[in-house]
Amino acid sequence: MPSLNVSQWPVRGNPLKDHQAARDSSEILIIGGGVIGICCAYYLALQGRKVTVIDKGELGAACSYGNAGLISISMPLAAPGAISKALKWMANPESPFYIKPRVSLELLSWIWCFQQACREKLMRKTIPLLRDLSRASLVLHEELAAKEGVSGSYTQSGLLMVFRSRQGLEAGIHEAKLFNEYAIQTDVLDVEAVRGMVPAASPSITGGIHYQEDGHLDPNQFVQALASLAIQKGVNVFPRTEVLGFETSDRKVTAVRTTRGDFGPGQVVLAAGAWSSSLAKDLRLNVHIQPAKGYSITVRRPLGWPSIPLMLSEAKVAVTPMQEKLRFAGTLELAGMEFSFNQRRISAILRAVREYVPEARENELIEIWRGLRPCTPDSLPIIEQSKSYENLIIATGHGMLGVSLGPITGKLVSQIASGEVPDINLSALTTARFQ
Repeated sequence: MPSLNVSQWPVRGNPLKDHQAARDSSEILIIGGGVIGICCAYYLALQGRKVTVIDKGELGAACSYGNAGLISISMPLAAPGAISKALKWMANPESPFYIKPRVSLELLSWIWCFQQACREKLMRKTIPLLRDLSRASLVLHEELAAKEGVSGSYTQSGLLMVFRSRQGLEAGIHEAKLFNEYAIQTDVLDVEAVRGMVPAASPSITGGIHYQEDGHLDPNQFVQALASLAIQKGVNVFPRTEVLGFETSDRKVTAVRTTRGDFGPGQVVLAAGAWSSSLAKDLRLNVHIQPAKGYSITVRRPLGWPSIPLMLSEAKVAVTPMQEKLRFAGTLELAGMEFSFNQRRISAILRAVREYVPEARENELIEIWRGLRPCTPDSLPIIEQSKSYENLIIATGHGMLGVSLGPITGKLVSQIASGEVPDINLSALTTARFQ
């Protein structure tokens, strides 16, 4: 399905008239036009609801634009040993997970909750829930590709984790065995098997692990195509519409004030990614999210490059084929709402690619990108009907799993909005778990 030119989306007939009609008639206002907001809009539109999506920038132009495009069954950030690695990596601004030292009570609270989530007992609760959410979302990705033609070049060829050190491979095998306990399928591969799948692998590779169920796609292509389809189903879309504040009364959000006027919908969905926390503060809510900057570098895909995405394990860098492109994505940098490019971190990604798959490094550069991922301390998203406001649904905090969990999040939000019992028990996904 062809994508639309997002700069033209608000211009449909008389823009002032259309905008006024959207403000007056929308049952549901979605704040956030990334993969989560667009998926929510699509599944709400399937129910026949009148939906409006607003975003402070262009739709799909933030974290949904340049990420790795992986659809992962289980990839928790919070895991045993992660906090000790993070503390060690804090001294190295080129490390895969960097926390910039700063005085922030919110950051300290997040780190405290992250430390708790890194305990094995809590991680063992996280893995099966992420698995169930991801598998349900995979089914919906397949349905969208087959029925609606919204694929984003979706492919399910698995994910190949490759290792350069014996210690790294042993740790990866230990992790794979843990996932096997939860029926997540993996194959441990020797060096020859890895090179059979990826002939460009460096001679320094020690082995690999194939996560068989994972998929991948072009995230921007997916969001644009689904947004186009949502618009065809009647969704009103307004980019460059920034929220200025809220009006509330009797445990309801009665108005959303924006740079394009006030909206007074029956229900509000907060799906603003890394900006959700600051917006929630205006409603006196604590949404426990830290913005985590990630980078990607997109180059021309070499001829004959395999269709399976790679995870360069020790470096935490993904290499994802996307039709004629090849994308290198990685790093988590907790530095607040800060958008500058850190050249050392970009260089670290390129160095990792050169060490694992040297042939990919030399191809024609297409784009260097960075974006802010909305990360919760326990790697689980927040999907809930607000306890404080009867007409507010929160859908945010997906971290590195926004593309993976977008469709299932949209479907769950549509069920919450309609008063249905959600397909998945959401009790572990509320903001109350951080209190």
